[in-house]
Amino acid sequence: MLFSSVTPRIITTATVNPSLLPHSTYLPFISLPSSSSKPLRKSSHLRICAIDAAQPFDYESQLQSQYLQSTSLKIAIIGFGNFGQFLAKAFVRHNHTLLLHSRSNYSHIARQLNAHFYTNIHDLCEQHPDVVLICTSILSTETVLKSIPFQRLKRSTLFVDVLSVKEFPRNLFFKYLPQDFDILCTHPMFGPESGKDSWVGLPFVYDKVRLGDDDEERVTRVGRFLDIFAKEGCRMVEMSCAEHDRYAAGSQFVTHTMGRVLERFGVESSPINTKGYETLLDLVENTKGDSFELYYGLFMYNKNSLEQLERLDMAFEAIKKDLFGQLHQVYRKQLFGNSEEEKRTLRSVQKFLPNGAHVEPPKES
Repeated sequence: MLFSSVTPRIITTATVNPSLLPHSTYLPFISLPSSSSKPLRKSSHLRICAIDAAQPFDYESQLQSQYLQSTSLKIAIIGFGNFGQFLAKAFVRHNHTLLLHSRSNYSHIARQLNAHFYTNIHDLCEQHPDVVLICTSILSTETVLKSIPFQRLKRSTLFVDVLSVKEFPRNLFFKYLPQDFDILCTHPMFGPESGKDSWVGLPFVYDKVRLGDDDEERVTRVGRFLDIFAKEGCRMVEMSCAEHDRYAAGSQFVTHTMGRVLERFGVESSPINTKGYETLLDLVENTKGDSFELYYGLFMYNKNSLEQLERLDMAFEAIKKDLFGQLHQVYRKQLFGNSEEEKRTLRSVQKFLPNGAHVEPPKES
């Protein structure tokens, strides 16, 4: 095939400035044969002197997209209430895909997060999420677990909970989950109120209860999930579920108890608030936002909570005993202090009188 019929159009820099042409119209220079040249051989190659400037940009964008896909997790959140929505915003910031399910219809909030909301839990499980996050109340956890169609999930699915007690969900996972499923028990020790501005320095407790250690991909998946909280600045604390419940009963349960006692007591702000009193007001503000169902769950499903409640009661009674004991001494002095002082005074005066004469006490006016 000859190019004799092709008359190349020559554009010189004297007539047109190539820098003024758009990238899509600035063609690379290609040497074309003249009409007198011989037919092109199969071994002949066209020499490209320039490439489109948009190609490297597109390539970098494609690489970035592939990287995000390789590190992204498909996270199913079961229980998309207040706390579930709070966590979902962080998951979206880290480019993870969200699948959502809840008793109430939150599809309008899901659309704002560019997530998928499923009213039927079977439809959600058929999407084969990498992680299933149980974000329900403590009291409804067992009912929700029993309703999940495990047969529709991948056999290596990772189950995670974020409940405020740890031994209780761990035992439920052992009871209901298939043996092949991985288990990660966690507790973000903050909420929408305490973590609304930042998660930096806030404690995140976790326990790798059961993992497929022989599968590197499953170990990496757990690391990617924990990285969400680590990159948000949380203080990552790894401890067993039993240790967590023991510490939580002495801190979280006591905090909620004192906050609810002060709320019932009726603390109110005043023009002369001290720093300590402001702290009490903040405590009431933080705890009253949580439901009584949560507080009851902390008491009911943590075996250490009853002991802490009894210790609080004993401490309060001991303080009352100290106060009333001091008050008793004050009353005794007011009632009997003068007469006893009189007797001591009379005895001392008798020592200086001759023959131990009797001294009459002064008459009351």
